[in-house]
Amino acid sequence: MPTSSPRAPRRDAAANREAILVAAAAALNEDIDASLETIAARAGLSRRAIYGHFSTRDELLIDVYTRGAARLAALLEPVSHPDSRVEIALLGATLWAEVEHIRVSAAMAVRGPHRALVGSAMDPARERLRETVRRGREAGELRTDLELETVTRLIENAAVSVLDEATRSGLSPATGHRLVMLAGLGAAGLSWREADALVDGAPELAFEAVQAQHATQVAPAASASAPAGAAR
Repeated sequence: MPTSSPRAPRRDAAANREAILVAAAAALNEDIDASLETIAARAGLSRRAIYGHFSTRDELLIDVYTRGAARLAALLEPVSHPDSRVEIALLGATLWAEVEHIRVSAAMAVRGPHRALVGSAMDPARERLRETVRRGREAGELRTDLELETVTRLIENAAVSVLDEATRSGLSPATGHRLVMLAGLGAAGLSWREADALVDGAPELAFEAVQAQHATQVAPAASASAPAGAAR
């Protein structure tokens, strides 16, 4: 008598978890107080299925935020340019390209109760920025009137401030793209005229160029993590 093979699950646990995380990020951007029922429905799962992966809503939020921060740090890692000023602008523009469509939940991640965990996940990106600032100071491209750590924090906080402003006033993607670069360059010591001229004179800083580069970076990951189908 032939032995029947075990029935394959309709969707494996890893795919379910991925679907939950993707759905939670999208739902929280629309409503920061989105319920587990809303998130489950968006993922094509039951609320009970969510509890199979996360014991509380807060645990789910922590995973969403820290995963997003780690992903952002990975996207920023390959950003490079011989001119530290262009590199700082590129870092800001790449950050904006990743978070502008989830600006509400991104702002909560960096300002909310889990900001310390999010900050830890962003440590590699912060170290990268610190090295860029150090290089720029040594080359005479960036301000030296303040301590290295202070300038690094000012640039980082400038990007967060643009995210806050974008959430509050509904900046368009292109406007936010330019503003995050100008804010970071201003914190780095450039005048507004110098920052304007730098952004306008570097083709790689154009909105379309950064968006195209970002799409190239995220496409393989999005394809690999796409849920295979819904199951309850």
